[in-house]
Amino acid sequence: MHESSACEPEAGLRARLVEAGVELLAREGVQALTLRAIARRAGVSHGAPRRHFPTHLELLSAIARRGFAELGRSVAADDDTATPRARLTDLGHVYLRFALDNPDMYELMFRHDLLESGHLGLRDTGLPLFARLVELVGRVRPDADARLVAGALWASLHGIAQLWGRGGLQPATGSDDFVPLLRSVLDAHLGPEDG
Repeated sequence: MHESSACEPEAGLRARLVEAGVELLAREGVQALTLRAIARRAGVSHGAPRRHFPTHLELLSAIARRGFAELGRSVAADDDTATPRARLTDLGHVYLRFALDNPDMYELMFRHDLLESGHLGLRDTGLPLFARLVELVGRVRPDADARLVAGALWASLHGIAQLWGRGGLQPATGSDDFVPLLRSVLDAHLGPEDG
């Protein structure tokens, strides 16, 4: 019993450091995520993060993991009684809305140095979302390799998120709403929606 109570403060501090990083990210952006700034925001010494996160990449990975978890929860809330095409439309909308509403978290989640580092299995945190995409694509396009089509669709969604978030697509498309662009991407990858 003594060991578990000793672990609770440590687990609490680890969670507090991640939460402080999430808050700092939302307020000041990716560039503000230094170990010292996160420690200051968490109200601990600047050396405290090293006890829980031996490297800066590990702490950033833990913060990014929170973003993947939030996105996963948002996607999981879809209407499983809807058609696969409608569910893909909703998934695309949720994905883009998350990216546009949380640009700094989205940027952190897809940093190559974090994904390649293998810390906390960060790359694996996106796999359930991709598996859902593959499953739905397979139901809409049973004639195609669902993994390839889902990969192309995800790449398109990621591109829209990046370009729309930076203001590059609005003038090019003449629209201030990404939904028509999302529909066009879905039509391109899945074929036109029936009736």
